[in-house]
Amino acid sequence: MADFCVKLLDETTWPQFARLVERHNGVWGGCWCMAFHPRGMERATSAEQNRSEKERRVQEGHAHAVLVYDGTTCIGWCQFGPMEELPRIKNLRAYREGLATLPDWRITCFFVDKSYRGKGVACVALDGAMQEIARLGGGTVESYPDEVEGRSVAAFLHNGTVPMFERQGFKRTRRLGKNRWVVAKVLAPNRGSADTEPSG
Repeated sequence: MADFCVKLLDETTWPQFARLVERHNGVWGGCWCMAFHPRGMERATSAEQNRSEKERRVQEGHAHAVLVYDGTTCIGWCQFGPMEELPRIKNLRAYREGLATLPDWRITCFFVDKSYRGKGVACVALDGAMQEIARLGGGTVESYPDEVEGRSVAAFLHNGTVPMFERQGFKRTRRLGKNRWVVAKVLAPNRGSADTEPSG
């Protein structure tokens, strides 16, 4: 992981992010990492429309993500954001049933290039996201990873895994479906440098 570095998704890094998405068929058939934004994945929405909407959100500062790079190539990301930016999650009905208070931030998904899976890219992305959330003021951070112990799972889980979050100090708060947990951590603010080069 020593050669990996992280950068924020913005207008300057959009081209590298877009190339990664395009290499993987728009991600899950054309999502373009739009599923958790307010509009979500409408049935009538094409991959090109999702791409355009994602780019618009990035240009307007309404899409947060940490991108992981190997040299000049974007190889993965972690999407995060405040509640109004990412109001949608999987298992939403079950989530609402046990809801006490809403978090300040959500971490909703990860994606890693097929050639780099199993090499710690998601861990680097999560660490970068936590540093950026702290820089932006901190608060309660919540995510919804999969429990993997004792299970045969796919090669890649876009929610991340419970152990990965626990290594970052997250605690399980309640179950969300059969194999998913709500995990949370209160993050103190750290308004230092936003420079997130190199990681690992």
